[in-house]
Amino acid sequence: MRLLGALVAAAVAIPLGALTALSSATAATTSTVYYPQRSDWTTTNIHYGVDGAAWTTVPGVPMEAACTGWLRKEIDLGSASGVQLTFNNGSGTWDNNRGANYRVGSGIVVVKDGAVTTGTAPCATTPSPTPSATPSPTTSPTTSATLYYRTDWTAPRIHYQVGSGAWTTVPGVVMTSACTGWFAFTIDLGAATGGQVVFNNGSGTWDNNRGANYRYATGLQTVSGGTLAAVTTSPCAPTPTPTPTPSGPDTVAPTVPAGLVATADGVRVTIGWAASSDAVGVTGYTLTRTGGAGIVARDVATATATDVNLLPRTSYTYSVTAYDAAGNRSAASASATVTTGDAPTATTGEPLGGDPREDSIYFVMTARFDDGVPSNNRGGSQNTRAGNGTDTMFRGDFQGLVDKLDYVKALGFSAIWITPVVLNRSDYDFHGYHGWDFYRVDTRLETPGATYQDLIDTAHAKGMKIYQDVVYNHTSRWGAKGLFVPTVWGARDGQWDWMYSAKEEGREYDPMDEATGNDPTLTAAQNLLAKGRPYNGDLWSSTATAGSTCANFGTLTGTKSAEGFSLHNCQWPSPTSGMFPSTYYHQCWIGNWEGKDAQDCWLHEDLADLNTESKPVQDYLIGAYNQFIDMGVDGFRIDTAVHIPRVTWNRVFLPAIQQHATAVHGEKGKDFYVFGEVAAFVNDKWNRGSVNHSAQFYTWKERREYSVDDVVAAAEQFQYENLMGTGNQPTSTNAFLTGTDGNTYHAADHSKFSGMNVIDMRMHMNFGDANNAYWNGKDSDDSYNDATYNVVYVDSHDYGPNKSTVRYNGGTDAWAENMSLMWTFRGIPTLYYGSEIEFQAGKPIDCGPTCPLATTGRAYYGDNLAGSVVAADFGVVASASGAVATTLQKPLVKHVQRLNLIRRAVPALQKGQYSTVGVQGNMAYKRRFTEGTVDSFVLVTVTDGATFGQIPNGTYVDVVTGDRRVVTTGSLSIAAPGKGNLRAYVLELPGNPAPGKVGVDGPYLR
Repeated sequence: MRLLGALVAAAVAIPLGALTALSSATAATTSTVYYPQRSDWTTTNIHYGVDGAAWTTVPGVPMEAACTGWLRKEIDLGSASGVQLTFNNGSGTWDNNRGANYRVGSGIVVVKDGAVTTGTAPCATTPSPTPSATPSPTTSPTTSATLYYRTDWTAPRIHYQVGSGAWTTVPGVVMTSACTGWFAFTIDLGAATGGQVVFNNGSGTWDNNRGANYRYATGLQTVSGGTLAAVTTSPCAPTPTPTPTPSGPDTVAPTVPAGLVATADGVRVTIGWAASSDAVGVTGYTLTRTGGAGIVARDVATATATDVNLLPRTSYTYSVTAYDAAGNRSAASASATVTTGDAPTATTGEPLGGDPREDSIYFVMTARFDDGVPSNNRGGSQNTRAGNGTDTMFRGDFQGLVDKLDYVKALGFSAIWITPVVLNRSDYDFHGYHGWDFYRVDTRLETPGATYQDLIDTAHAKGMKIYQDVVYNHTSRWGAKGLFVPTVWGARDGQWDWMYSAKEEGREYDPMDEATGNDPTLTAAQNLLAKGRPYNGDLWSSTATAGSTCANFGTLTGTKSAEGFSLHNCQWPSPTSGMFPSTYYHQCWIGNWEGKDAQDCWLHEDLADLNTESKPVQDYLIGAYNQFIDMGVDGFRIDTAVHIPRVTWNRVFLPAIQQHATAVHGEKGKDFYVFGEVAAFVNDKWNRGSVNHSAQFYTWKERREYSVDDVVAAAEQFQYENLMGTGNQPTSTNAFLTGTDGNTYHAADHSKFSGMNVIDMRMHMNFGDANNAYWNGKDSDDSYNDATYNVVYVDSHDYGPNKSTVRYNGGTDAWAENMSLMWTFRGIPTLYYGSEIEFQAGKPIDCGPTCPLATTGRAYYGDNLAGSVVAADFGVVASASGAVATTLQKPLVKHVQRLNLIRRAVPALQKGQYSTVGVQGNMAYKRRFTEGTVDSFVLVTVTDGATFGQIPNGTYVDVVTGDRRVVTTGSLSIAAPGKGNLRAYVLELPGNPAPGKVGVDGPYLR
């Protein structure tokens, strides 16, 4: 069903009139599809999409009996030449050709065991329906659901809802022990067809499907390992011996898996075995683990698996069985026992908590900010090619950031967003977005006394938050350690010795250990190519390994590398080679960036696109990022969030973040701030009319139920919301003051909030000038759940305004004006490192290894920070010496320091709603925030003059000049302060005096 979404998206783009015309056309051709009657399915539906037309509604239409053991469905193709097919049992189990769908044409088509044949029907003749004068009596429908739950709890409770009725009383009803490890309970459904269910141990520990609940239907079902599945027999029933039949169905089980090996890495275990064989084909494996918390069984698609978050110093035993599509299962393999090591060092971190809108954010590329420990600098294999010399790609580190926290604080920022910290693996990975081991911090960033935990703790001690950049969408091109790492072709054959490290038993990848370029076994030319490369003997093989699915492994492609060497198939990772199994990764390239494939395919060859609708992937990512929540980070910036379906965020990842942060950190955990990069590089409100690819769309919860299958749900949600269109999306007044005069603050309604805030892409794209950004941002604000939480910036490590590929170079006055708007308008102002001195203005933001980093927008900033600085408070310098003292005298530094002081002094500028009712001016608005004893009301105009009508009478004091104005007629006129300058008149209210003039006059605020 993975590719189904792309087909649905294509169908959505057809005008409704065309669909009507197509459906009413006289059938020119038909496709008669035959499919075997499966013994484990009580119902068989066919879900199909004729080329150029919409798909049937999930789960499709029932197939009809054709003859003994076979079902059929005749599909009218109209004028189309083909149709795509999938099959399901109506209860969430699908046959979708391993995610690729079945593609067939007209005529007789037979789909069996994953293969398509044409021309001959499996039935000798197609029986005509026999008319009957009197309808035959039918068996009454099943009116109950029997659920078997697998757990090591001694007395599990089942807490359930029938249909849309009331839930049972918490904690639910005690289940009955059915057999070892299984408990059962039968629910009377009455007239309903299903409902929702969760489980608990009666003592506060719950299994609620990661917050999504389990959806059950009528009949027999099992819940094991986080998966609910319809079954035909009880898991406690004796396994019958297969009876051979003369008609020839597949009754032979796969061979027993051999060579089971389990390896522990801390509290993670990696299990591998030799792939089984089968006369028809192995469908998958069931891995069973005993020990620790009890028996756990789960299905995997390939001959490798990983267990995470196990108990430390605990013995676990694994065995595996193989099964095929006919339901035949092998005997269990020989077992393998392993003992886990120590758990990660106990963390000491705790987030600061508090409303994130009270902060301003400074965005740092850690590896390019400040070099605290030169001995850990690393250039990688592309250092010479790029011309970086001693300005190696990994130069900055956590020690450098710790050393310069006072610089950031002296600017007035109370939150720092840092690039990803997980261990990366690629040729040019200083940015952090090529994650390879998501459970380890990159060794090129940490040093003794300056670990990631040390950075978090030191920042918190200074009252500063850490927002960690995280990636859920993709891994490095070499996969992810602990999830799946593909074996690529390689050989030390005279040509490629420089590329492929000699294999060393037990040695692992460590980017700190680079080839020096003086290997006596290599020629001088080869040493030049090898220099800077870390060990990769764990990745390659000259022959296909057991279970390899990469096509034509090691055969010559007939092409040459840039160095002139012969290339081989499976030498480089690719989504279409079969190298990456669909259980873990997607298997296509993005073709339409506003289509469903933008969620289901690879962005780039460096970024292996994760199948985020797969439970093993979900568990891997959740476990990885939980450890950073445990360390006390204050929030996540989510990279490439738009490339994961919103329903997956809402069902899986956002609840996991919120629940874990709250469980570990209590009230402070509730303030954990999540903001996503939903990249929409356009200037309009909706991304080329596609709601599914627009930033504001991701701030909302789902508004209807979808299939329990995450892949199917993603396709359903994409189609449903695209059909709803831009005109039928939810709207909000959370950012706006209300009342006829536009002066009334109201409590925000976050009941439909998804849990993800977003980067304000529309303002970012329109920040060629502040005025343009303001009006575009204002136009979009009703479509966010709450725009006051938007992250607002001018440029970043990716693009400048209007998708410019250079760092913003509009000039100092324009920068000052942009800042004045960002610091007083709704949203959280954010500044990319160095923008306070117009660092690298006009330079290309990124050119990869084709030019020196020093010539780009990602240049090393530490030279501007040399010396020492001590911050007395946010925006206040106590002392400074050296180059950093000069940096702190730059005009935009002075500007941003005072803006931060002003914003911190006026709650309405941090958290207020806004209105332009009664306001005559350009960038002019009223803002108010009311909560408890706080009531903050301010009138703002940036650059130009303005008149504010329908405002409360009283005394207003400007925070820039200290000017006091008494209003008696409900109107206040303010003269133009000048470009980059602003006026912010605060109303004195009982218990809420105006702060008066804040800070000292500078080059712009005066």
